[in-house]
Amino acid sequence: MKATLAVILLFAAPGIAGAEGQGANLGHQLAVGWVAPFALLLLSIALLPLIIPHWWESNLNKGIISALFGLPVGVYIFVLDGHRFIETGIEYVAFIVLLASLFIISGGIYLRGSLIGTPSMNTAVLGTGAILANVVGTTGASMLLVRPILRANEQRRHKVHILVFFIFVVSNIGGLLTPLGDPPLFLGFLRGVPFEWTLRLVPHWLLMNTALLVIFYVWDQRCFHAEGVADPAALPEEVRVRGNLSVEGKVNFLLLLGVLAVAFVVGRFGEQMGLQSEHARKGAQVIGMGLLGALSILVTRRETRAANQFTFHPIVEVAVLFAGIFATMIPALAILEARGEQLGLRQPWHFFWITGALSSVLDNAPTYLTFATTASGLLGTEAMHLNQLLQATKEGIRGETLLAAISVGAVSMGANTYIGNGPNFMVKAIAEEAGVKMPSFFGYVKYSIGILLPLFVVVTLVFFRP
Repeated sequence: MKATLAVILLFAAPGIAGAEGQGANLGHQLAVGWVAPFALLLLSIALLPLIIPHWWESNLNKGIISALFGLPVGVYIFVLDGHRFIETGIEYVAFIVLLASLFIISGGIYLRGSLIGTPSMNTAVLGTGAILANVVGTTGASMLLVRPILRANEQRRHKVHILVFFIFVVSNIGGLLTPLGDPPLFLGFLRGVPFEWTLRLVPHWLLMNTALLVIFYVWDQRCFHAEGVADPAALPEEVRVRGNLSVEGKVNFLLLLGVLAVAFVVGRFGEQMGLQSEHARKGAQVIGMGLLGALSILVTRRETRAANQFTFHPIVEVAVLFAGIFATMIPALAILEARGEQLGLRQPWHFFWITGALSSVLDNAPTYLTFATTASGLLGTEAMHLNQLLQATKEGIRGETLLAAISVGAVSMGANTYIGNGPNFMVKAIAEEAGVKMPSFFGYVKYSIGILLPLFVVVTLVFFRP
């Protein structure tokens, strides 16, 4: 306890000195050194699986590391700005309940009969996921399709790349077309962006997903032939379709739609329903989604979940790690909100890359709001009414182009790391539980640097030219 207090005071001293002026907001009160716990937590997530892999397998040990960095920050933020701490806590609970409800409900849907893990079939599944992500969200699409694609390829020797591209397409870039696709876009919708506006991002969506699917097909085809399988008929018997394809646990599709309905209806019409505060609306969403998840457990046969090899280990892993991430990222986001104008952002490509880069390691929803607010300030519009930004033009800068850059950056670059978007870590955890040796944190980043970074350069030149 003394050591913890010492750490708090060490970081607090510069922040307290900067907070003497009355009315200073949190971002101006905090010293930049308070970003260090967040960086150290990310470094731990990246390195500990390599240094002590067996120790890291325990969710309890992950929780210890998460608490080591998250608790000192959480305690200090609570003392300094209790309202901000409570807001972040509510956001964390809403985030985890959304992931958990989708994880539980999708875990009750089982595709009886195996797909064939061929390059054509795998590409079709990824393409389907890119479309489905706009209806049930990237999390819903990821949880719905990850187990079928794992089973389809269980006898393949080379399958890590399949899961990596799955995260790229289904868990992130696919959900760019509707506010239901990804949380940043839904927040924009709640702040006045018309529901259909994101359909204007179809060219961006098509370019990125088409490029990724073509690259994936060529890659998977080479791996397929390297395994000595030139014809699907030569695949082991276990990988062929056994009997007719059928779906068990169909009631969970209705529950899945129920989760989306709760998120949309409460978010959009909460005030008309008597939920005046944002906290009340989030509370209603948490309760509604939690009840739907619990209902899925009650109405789904145990045999169906057993066939899916369903356990709670992956969602517990996400919960304990993101508890630390949510706590330690408060200073980083607060400093950005307070001093974002000092970054000199003016051009669309500035907003695309800064939003994307930070969405790779921070929660992309508040990052989206941070830079949407910055763009609104630049063009003199109200941040609470982003529809004004869409109509604004100043010194040749169009607000609509800035918001497009922010939206594409927040959604697509969440694919850069495992922690860039909630479904990323979920897919990794489910794949590892199924026996797939997924890349380390830095190993995954190598994929994103080699594949996504050049793609984002192309997106910049085509849509956000300097």
